[in-house]
Order: sequence, then structure tokens, then C-alpha cells
Amino acid sequence: MLVVQVLGPVRLWRDGTEISLGPVGRRAVLGLLVLADGRPLLGSHIIDVLWGEQAPPTATNVIQTHVKHLRRLLEPGRRAHTPSTVLPFTGGGYALRLPAGAVDLARFRDLLTTAAEADRRGDPQSVAAQLANALGLWQGAPFADVPTLAGHPKVRSLLDDRRAAIVRYTDALLTLGAGERALPLLREEAAAHPLDEAVHTRLVLAHHCVGRRDEALAAYDAVRRHLADELGVGPGPDLVAAYLRVLDDETPAPPVDPLVDTAAAVSPVNQLPAETAGFTGRAAELSALEELVEDRGTAVRIAVVCGTAGVGKTTLAVRWAHRTRGRFTDGQLYLDLRGYDPQRPVSARAALGHLLESLGVPATSIPTDLDRRAARYRAETAGRRLLILLDNAASVDQIRPLIPGTGTVIVTSRDSLAGLVALHGARRLLLDVLSTPEALTLLRSLVGARVDHEPEAAATLAHQCAHLPLALRVAAELATFRAGEPLTALVGELADRQRRLRLLDPGGDVRAAVRVVFSWSYRQLPAAAARLFRNLGLHPGPSFDVGAAAALAAMARTDTAMQLDVLARKHLVRTESPGRYMMHDLLRAYAAELAADDDPGGAIDRLHAHLLATAAAAMDRLHPADRAHRPAVARAPSFPDATAAQAWLDAELPGLVATAAAGLEHDRPHFTTDLAATLYRHLEGGAYMHAEALHGYALEAAQRSGDASRYGVALTNVGAVHRLLGRYELAETHLSQAAAILDRCGDQLGAARALSNLGIVYERLGRDDAEAHQRAALAAYRRVGDRYGEASTLVNLGNANTRPGHFDEAYDQLLRAAALFRETGAVVGAAAALTNLGDVCTSLRRHDEAAGHLSAAREIFRSAGHVYGEAVALTNLGRVHGTRGDHARAIGDLTVAIRILHSIGHRYGEASALNILGDVLTAAGRTTEAVARYAVALSIATATGDHDEQENAHEGIARARRKAVHARTSRTP
Repeated sequence: MLVVQVLGPVRLWRDGTEISLGPVGRRAVLGLLVLADGRPLLGSHIIDVLWGEQAPPTATNVIQTHVKHLRRLLEPGRRAHTPSTVLPFTGGGYALRLPAGAVDLARFRDLLTTAAEADRRGDPQSVAAQLANALGLWQGAPFADVPTLAGHPKVRSLLDDRRAAIVRYTDALLTLGAGERALPLLREEAAAHPLDEAVHTRLVLAHHCVGRRDEALAAYDAVRRHLADELGVGPGPDLVAAYLRVLDDETPAPPVDPLVDTAAAVSPVNQLPAETAGFTGRAAELSALEELVEDRGTAVRIAVVCGTAGVGKTTLAVRWAHRTRGRFTDGQLYLDLRGYDPQRPVSARAALGHLLESLGVPATSIPTDLDRRAARYRAETAGRRLLILLDNAASVDQIRPLIPGTGTVIVTSRDSLAGLVALHGARRLLLDVLSTPEALTLLRSLVGARVDHEPEAAATLAHQCAHLPLALRVAAELATFRAGEPLTALVGELADRQRRLRLLDPGGDVRAAVRVVFSWSYRQLPAAAARLFRNLGLHPGPSFDVGAAAALAAMARTDTAMQLDVLARKHLVRTESPGRYMMHDLLRAYAAELAADDDPGGAIDRLHAHLLATAAAAMDRLHPADRAHRPAVARAPSFPDATAAQAWLDAELPGLVATAAAGLEHDRPHFTTDLAATLYRHLEGGAYMHAEALHGYALEAAQRSGDASRYGVALTNVGAVHRLLGRYELAETHLSQAAAILDRCGDQLGAARALSNLGIVYERLGRDDAEAHQRAALAAYRRVGDRYGEASTLVNLGNANTRPGHFDEAYDQLLRAAALFRETGAVVGAAAALTNLGDVCTSLRRHDEAAGHLSAAREIFRSAGHVYGEAVALTNLGRVHGTRGDHARAIGDLTVAIRILHSIGHRYGEASALNILGDVLTAAGRTTEAVARYAVALSIATATGDHDEQENAHEGIARARRKAVHARTSRTP
């Protein structure tokens, strides 16, 4: 029986007796054959490994000699001149063919596979046993007596496999509560690999598992210092999570109040659309839908309501959802996926972003890639009683990532979504057209007694509408409008039109009936209303206002409002809210089809001009001093006040993003880039999901346009959004590229803005060159005489200098920034400077002055609707009150600030405010609560890579723990 060992010195055994292998070269050849795992190994490869470019002329003979001796050792009974079966020459090389289990490396890999299978079964006991056996095969470093193989890629990979096995083994032991067994191995590995965070994470947890909290915390502090000294980085998320777990068990946090967990204080979300008036029938379908989603013992219940366009899928689903709202105590989510929209349907990635925001996840906590978003979505929905209505889905691929782990999902689609049924256990309800009695009931509710007076004509009308609810509603409106005519006349007219259209479109699809009814109703419209209807089909957004409609149709606003009322009465548009309207996607497609005979390009250009001019006017009202930094586009008439401008932007923003995306489809990239650049200042105030989408479209548009300057601006805006979301590596990449491009273009203002943003990123990451970037930006702004840019950069410099030894310099910079902002009329900019000035005054112990600056800043921000600025002012006010000893007032201000920052997803601000709150709570003697707040701040700062706030949290935790220990010892008799 042969045994080959390579997990340590290379050794050969036969029947329990070790066989001498001879010189190191022979052991190296055997080692390479083992690493080949039974595959032929070319002699030339062996030579390359053993000698490289220094191979002697006799190298081939030397290899052949080693192989000859190895064959004798492996097959001592083989007759001369008989082919070797253990070490044959095959495939142009040598292959080692030993029985299964003869090589320790192969046994190691087999045990890893068995452990992985046990892990999938959820059997940690078996995982630990298999991995213990696997690790027990190791007798030292692999191929320990063959130095030539130490750097071989497969040997390095093998060492990685061992470390991964150690991590999995200790995870299994910790799951079993057997930390004591894991500690010796982890100590050895941690000493050998002082920068391996995975190993050190398990060491911390193992100490914690056996109740050695001091050793756990000491192990964490040791690796944290080592990472800082050797690599200049802080601990990663897993290591920090282990540390926080130790802290949490050491000083259990009190019941969480709304300081951090804002979701607990917010009512469950309800996004269900309003029910359609006059809903009739569908009793059997509502009952069937109830049966589809009954509790069947599965984690998630999925119902697919499918059927042809206009059959009432959404109406039925919304009706059922409203009737059953009480069951879903954690909320009801609704999302129109626009699967059959002529423009871009909602992607699964974007849909997950909207759903996560609806669930209260800050934008900064939403991952960027699809798989991680889906994982976060499943985590957020786990165990919650949610109803999720996904409307108008196009395909299974669009839906699959949106399936949560628990809850009830209703999907509506024209497609049967067979894959969802087959792979995810969904149940399908095929919604047919209304029965004749149901259709007549709907007509009766809409038309009145004429249905009973002319039952045959009413039945024929229902048949002509193919018993489709949407068509019936449109036809009923026309019948009501022509109240003086008998239904028989309308039926005859419709029949004639159907015959004509059937000749043009003989397909016989039930949707053809809808088109017939639409055409019939459209033909009755006044010319102005007809023109408006056609052009509304070109609007890409989910809703529109009178101004956008007027622009599309080239009509006066007053006339447009009148014609919209006409269209609403005829069920060709639907009122969403006062002054805003929506269209069914079938109607939109039909209208767009009609618009093709007009001048669709002209209508689209008019819409773009209107939206861009109105957005520019709104931004001029809200941020007048920043006008020079926005594209030079035509302006609409000024808004009467800031409230009106803000309201327009809030209502129109989804449509603006959709129109920017459509700008790419219509080959109008300059509109998309100009719109994004115009709205930048508005979007940075907290609308980060919209900002990410809009600036992403602008970046794509700028690439298509080939305009380097626009591309640089778009890169800057995308980078700035990543900065606001705490994605500092992505921000650095975009901003560095933007600065270089804009500098080559000679765009000094653009390059200065990119450099200033890059300086902020470097400050967050603790880079030494942060200030140099800000000073370069400042010099550029001063060269071109841009006082607004100069003031903005002075604020950034002041922030960077808010540290011991530089407070006086920061004070002067911020005071100058505030004055410059006032001179340019930038009240919000002045408020930002005052906010940071108040922070500096606090550090300089000028508390009264600090409170004055901060209170003034807060009022400016509040009046301007700038929630982020208000949160920062409140954060700094909280710090002032805490420094003064007014702890209750400080906690109140910080509580409000944290709620705002959490809600808008500003992670840096939230971490900073939490650390300040921790300081206040520590000063107030509430050390347990302080540690809990520092812990949340540390988690956020670790996720974003914010070096300063990580350090503040670590130092705060240490202070709070020392104070707690002192308090306990001082009470000891």
C-alpha cells in the first residue's frame, strides 16, 4: 500500500514503512507530478520549474533519471521493460496514477468537498469533523523540503485553500459553541498572518465565545493598530462586526429609541393606487385571487394575474389589495414596471432601488450591483408581513430579482410568466374579458337607464368592445356625451368603423377591439383635443402637468387645461392629482401611433425645451447664485416663490428622469446632459436615487455626443453622487478622470469643481493631498473671478482645517466664504459656511458665537427646504449644547438631525452625528447608550471607508468604556 505525503515534507510510504526518495530534485519531480493531479506533465515544464532559464544541457537526462528511480520506488515488483502503470509516459509527458486515497493532497481536497456538502445540508457537526480531518493531514508547510516549489502558483493556492478551510472550520466550531477548540489554531494563524482579517475576525469571536471579552477586545485592538501601521487602513466590515458583537454583549444596549432605528417610528408604507371608480363584477376572480395567495406553508406567496391589454388586471389587483390591506401590517408596496412602455421599461436593478427606498433603506445603504441589491432586498423583507404589487411586468427576468424571501407578491402582466410558475411556485390567474352580464352591469353604472331601455343594443355594444373594461369605459363616455342619440345609432356607427378597420388589420386579436373603440372615440374629439391626445403619447414620464402637455401640442396653457378636461371626461387620460394626469399604456401607444403622422420630432423638442427652461427657472429661484455654474439655456417665466419651484421639481422629478432617458432614444444627448447639469444642485440635497439615474443617463449621453467637455462635467456629477453616497473609490475614479479631461479642454471652472470634489473625497479617506486639491481649485476659481466657486472651495478648505492647530485658519476661511456667498446672493451657500463656522467656533470655545451662526443657518436651510443643510446645522447645534453641558437639548437636536440624515441616505453625516451624540451621552454618564451610538457610527463609517469617523467612533467607544469602568469602581465600597 503506497502513501504519498506533500502537506509538509515530501515523503513516500509503503505498507507503513517510509521509503527514502533520495535527492531534493527527485522529491521536486514527485511533488510536481502530485500537483498535476493525474494529468500528463511535460518534461519541459519540469525543467522550467526546476531550473528556469539556467537549465543545464543535461536537464532532460536528469529528469529521465529521476523518473526512472521514482518508478522503481513506486513499483518495486515491475519487470524490466514492462510499461509503468503508476508513472506512465502518456500524452507527451509523465502522469502519476496512484489509487484513490494514496495522496494526502487528494484526500484533503475530497474532505473539503464533503465538508461543503455538509454545509449545504446545514450540518455544522459534520462540517467541523470533516474539516478537522482535512487540516489534520497537514504536517507543516506544503513541500517543506523542496524550496524550489515554495513559490509555485499551485502551492500558493494550496495555502489559500488551507486558510479558507481554517476559517470554515472555526466558523463551524463557533456555531457549535466550541470556541475553545478553535483558539489554538486561530492564535497560530493570526501570529503567522497578522494582516489576515478573516482569521483575526474568528480569533475575536472565539475569545468572545468562551467568555474572554478582554482578550477579544485586545485582539481587535492589536489587529486594528497593525492594519493602520502597515497598510494605513482601518478594519473591514466583518472584523468591525465581530468587535461590535463583543461590545454589544459586554454592554447590552437599551431598547432602541428613534435616534437610530427610524423605521420603527414610521408608519407602514402604503403605496397602493386609488381604486377605479365604478368597479363591478369580478367576484369569482377576486375569490380565485384570494385562494392563490392563501397561506400554503411556503416562505413567499406569488400570484400572477395575466391577460390581454385593457382587461382590467391592475384594477382587479388593486381592488383585492385594498380589500385585504389589514393583513399586511408591515406595509403595501406598489411599483409600475412599465413592461410594455414604448420607452425603457423599469430594469430589475432600478426596481430594487425603488423598493428598498420604500422600505426605508437609505440610498447610501443600497448596493450598486443587481445581485447585492437583491440580497439586501430579501434581507429587508424577511419575516415581514408585506404585500408587494408589481404591475405591468414584461418578463420573468424583470421579476425574478424582485421576489422576496417572505410576504405576498401580486404580479400583473400580459405575459403568462411561465418561468415564474415553474421555478418559483407562483400561481396564475388568467383574467378573461367580462361576462356579458358583468359588461352590462358596468355599462349600466356608467351610462344609466339607457342600457335597460335598449338591452339588445347594449349587449351589442358590449360585444363590440370585446367585453374589455377599458374599451367599455371609453365607449360609455362617448354614449354619455351623445345622450340624445339612441344606443342603436352608436352601435351601428361603431360596426361600420370596425368593418373598415378590420380590412386594414385582419388579425382578429382581442386588442383590435380596443383600438377600434379608441379610434371611434378619438374621431369624435374636437380638433384641439385630438391634437393634444396624439402628442401626449410622446411623453415618456409616468405623469405630466398642463405645462408639459401644452408644450407637446404647441397650445396655450388655458386651452390645454380645457382640452385635458375633455380627454379626462372621455377616459382618454386620468387625473392623478390636481393639475397632473396619467395615460393607460395602451392609450399612450395608440396616441403615439397617431402622432407619427404629425411632427413627433418637433413635439419632442418642444417638450425638452419646456422642461429644461422650467427646470432652469426653478433652480434660479432656489439657487440664484449658482446660475453661472448651470448650462446657458432659455428660462421659463420665474416661479412666484421658492415653495412653488420646489413643488414643481418634486412633482416632476420622476418624469424628468424618464425624459432624460428618452433623450438617449431620440438621439438628443445634449438635452439629457443639460438637464442633469441644471438639476445638480437640487439633486445633491437628498434625491440620491434620482440623481444616480439622471447623471448616469447624462454620462451615457455625453459619451455618445463625443463632446469632451460635457463628458467631463457628467463624470464630475456622477463622481459627486458617489461621494454623497459614501462610495469613495468610485468617486475618486470618476473625479480624477473628470479633472484630467476638463483640464485638457481648457474648462477651468469644470476642472476646479472636479478637483474640489476630489479634495473632499481625499479628506474623507484621510489622504494627505486633500488640502492641495482644494487649494488648486481655489486658485482656479480666483483666476477666472468666480466668487461663488471661490466661496464653495473656501468652505471645503475650512472643513479640512477643522482640526487642532488649524482652527484659526479654518475660521478665517469660513468667515470669508460666508461673506462671499452673501455678496453673490447665495443664501444657502452662506448657511453652509455659517454651519461649519459654528462648528469651528465650538472648537475655539466661542459657544455663544457658535450658537448664533448655527441658529441662523438652520433657519435659512429650513426656509429653503434644504433638509440636508438643516440636519448638519442641527448636528453642530447639538455639539454646542453638549459642550455647554445642556445635554437634554443636545440630544434633542441630534435626534432630529440623525432622523433627517438617515431618511435622505447621507451616511457620512449620519455617522458624524451619531459620534457626536455618543460624546454627549458619555458626558451625561449614559455610557451604555453612548457605546450603542458609536457602534452604529462605526458600522456606517466602515462601510463607506470614512477614516476620520471610524477613528472618532473607536476613540469614543474607548472613552465611554473607561468612564463606565471608573463609575463602577468609584461606587465600590
